Amino acid sequence: MKKTNLCICCVALLALAGCSGVQKKVSGSVQEKTDSIFTNPVIYADVPDVDVIRTGSDYYMVSTTMHLSPGAPVMHSKDLVHWNIVSYIFDTLDESPSNSLEGGNVYGRGQWAASLRFHQGTYYVFFGTGGKSYIYAAKDPAGKWEKKLELDRYYHDASMLFDDDGRVYLVYGSGHVRIIELKPDLSGVKDDGLDVEIISGEPKGLLEGAHFYKFDGKYYITFIWWPQGGIRTQLCYRSDKVEGPYESKVILSDDMGYAGRGVAQGCYVDTEDGKQWYAMLFQDHGAVGRVPVLVPCRWTDGWPMLGDSEGKVPVVMDVPVKGIPGKTELVRSDDFDSGRLGLNWQWNHNPDNALWSLSERKGFLRLKTGKVVGSLFEARNTLTQRTEGPRCSGVASFDVSHMKDGDRAGLSAFSAEAGVLAVVREDGKTYITMSDRGEEKARKPLEAGRVYLRMDCDFTTDDALFYYSTDGKEWMPLGGKFHMVYTLAHFMGYRFALFNYATKEAGGYVDVDFFRYGR
Repeated sequence: MKKTNLCICCVALLALAGCSGVQKKVSGSVQEKTDSIFTNPVIYADVPDVDVIRTGSDYYMVSTTMHLSPGAPVMHSKDLVHWNIVSYIFDTLDESPSNSLEGGNVYGRGQWAASLRFHQGTYYVFFGTGGKSYIYAAKDPAGKWEKKLELDRYYHDASMLFDDDGRVYLVYGSGHVRIIELKPDLSGVKDDGLDVEIISGEPKGLLEGAHFYKFDGKYYITFIWWPQGGIRTQLCYRSDKVEGPYESKVILSDDMGYAGRGVAQGCYVDTEDGKQWYAMLFQDHGAVGRVPVLVPCRWTDGWPMLGDSEGKVPVVMDVPVKGIPGKTELVRSDDFDSGRLGLNWQWNHNPDNALWSLSERKGFLRLKTGKVVGSLFEARNTLTQRTEGPRCSGVASFDVSHMKDGDRAGLSAFSAEAGVLAVVREDGKTYITMSDRGEEKARKPLEAGRVYLRMDCDFTTDDALFYYSTDGKEWMPLGGKFHMVYTLAHFMGYRFALFNYATKEAGGYVDVDFFRYGR
């Protein structure tokens, strides 16, 4: 039975009926998106630390994906509203064996806060990992990116600026913020270049996430600022000289009525005609992660003031560029019929490419165990996609007939505090189990060699439910409600995760027939 069971899709879609349609009241806002209007958050998924640029009529955006591989997704849009992944900056990072879950891990680290720039026909991305910093370059942002520079120093939340006179600057830091100069060919830091502290610890509170610009002869640096007792706020510094002195102004302080979580940290971009300006920021939004918010920009007395005339982020806005049909598809179903994984998939840490295959059984993803591990968080080749709000559902079909004793395979609400629906082989018998943060909550015997696993997420409550089926028609709930909690341990929103790992003996495998997604 291959890819044709419509009952599976119908069940998942029925579970999501509460969030379908053009208009739906969710958390005090109207969820709607058409060719002419949209509702914030513009992407209801974990796409943090955004940086957006425009070249001609094309918009490109980079984001953070931490310890996942491939990393640093590049997304494309024609209207600033509908986005799709077109490439990744790198396939793997190999700073240490921990990047490959060998002798450790890099949860909560990896790639973050990338700076995207276009200069003289080439696209550049600068990002850090907490240990090192990198520059990658490409002529085509949807094509192959090549590493141009690797620095054995981490520059925190850095942003590049190519100045009019050919000089290249980098602003970085948290609280204490510096500007340094790079060599014009980007081969390293310029030895005798500018190196100056422009912010020396004031104002107090979190101050980071720099974005560096030059508009009409003035230098602008924007930050996220979290004053004590306040909400996350967008703060802007400006100067007539790159080295300063800089004056500052609060340009946005608004939480859209959501849990006191301010909309802040991001970038500026204009439309092709230069008549409209916007900022793409983000907001902490519970278990789904940090979600992008598109905000109008009003230039007032030389300051890029954000929000409407009252300084509030509009919930419903006009699409900046009209008449371009499209949709955002950051999460997709997959039949595994292609010879390569779709761009929507990312591995947890670097994969072991010898232990997964799309060709050994045509039309299936084979996940093989390669070593004995103690938990899901140590398992190589766990394959993930984002979840999306306000509600979403995923169904995966597993052939588990080739599992070995001690093997565990299944579907997870994957984050530092995971919910897991697993097929478990123990003492020659097979069970289906549900675990909440490592504690088994329910177990049922499983006789079938094929099983369908389903996870429904509701991000209006941050709860998930798990179900299983042996025929794709009748669904049995297992384990009760799982409450999802965003933590800094992984520093990302919950994901769908397909996994298979050994706890006793390597060499078993499972075949995943498909992943069906509904929203």
